[in-house]
Amino acid sequence: MSLLRQIQDAAIDSSVDLPTLLRKCKVLAARLGNDDFKRWIDNELSGYDNKDELPEYRVLSVNSKGHFGGAFGSGLRNANIPLLCLPEDLRESLGHSYLKQPIAAMAALVENSKSGALQEPWNPDLVAHFGQQIYENMVCMQAWKVIPASALIAALDTVRTRVLNFALEIEAQNPAAGEAMVNEKPVPQETVQQIFNTYITGDVQNLSSGSTNVTQHAKLQKGIDPELFAELLDAVIAANLPKSLEAELGGIVEDLRATRGTAAFKEKYHCFMGILADHMQVLGPIVGPFLPSLAAMMA
Repeated sequence: MSLLRQIQDAAIDSSVDLPTLLRKCKVLAARLGNDDFKRWIDNELSGYDNKDELPEYRVLSVNSKGHFGGAFGSGLRNANIPLLCLPEDLRESLGHSYLKQPIAAMAALVENSKSGALQEPWNPDLVAHFGQQIYENMVCMQAWKVIPASALIAALDTVRTRVLNFALEIEAQNPAAGEAMVNEKPVPQETVQQIFNTYITGDVQNLSSGSTNVTQHAKLQKGIDPELFAELLDAVIAANLPKSLEAELGGIVEDLRATRGTAAFKEKYHCFMGILADHMQVLGPIVGPFLPSLAAMMA
């Protein structure tokens, strides 16, 4: 199996951990010779040094809670902290969580979460300095940011989706790109950079006209082809799948069509990807060409 197909299979299969997937991508990055792709992979594997370098999926909007004590044994536990009572220059940092840790550490946090939420403690100096400004006649004893585990799961899923889209697009340019020899440059560097900008960083403004496929999918991010779902259904029907599988897949495609542009689309998309993961060998060649366009609807 080619390296590109290995990466695609690993991206779809949730049982393959993300560090393993990204190490396969590191091999691909070396063979493609793209420094930006290498740097992104290294940052995901080892962590980011600077929060200003974080991709948007690693910056989460969060709320804060705290324990408060007052006179005569009064107090509040797990009370929401309104950030408006704090200086304006602190609200941005306290209203967000910056996930700089390696992706393996993020996955471990999700795996070990039992309550559905994680805590990121406030700096104790911050609590001591502003603890009396939050609730009248009470002092903050402890404060923390509340990070929903679902937000971390979404961030991890974003990495899988971006890798999958990248690998599919590189394969469209050259199916043997993953087996290239040193300095062979199996795909023109300008095209690789365009694909990276489109699917990894999401920076479609850096596109030029060098790649028809990349340009087409960049347009899909702004205005999805309304015929996509009809074409996907036609491909499913033409594949002569077992009737039960055809019905299941056809039903979820109709659900995707019905929920496009709504908050429910993400849930249907994950159901779709789950069916694909269970039947990868059969469905991979059929739905693979449609995955970049479907993933673009998640943006």
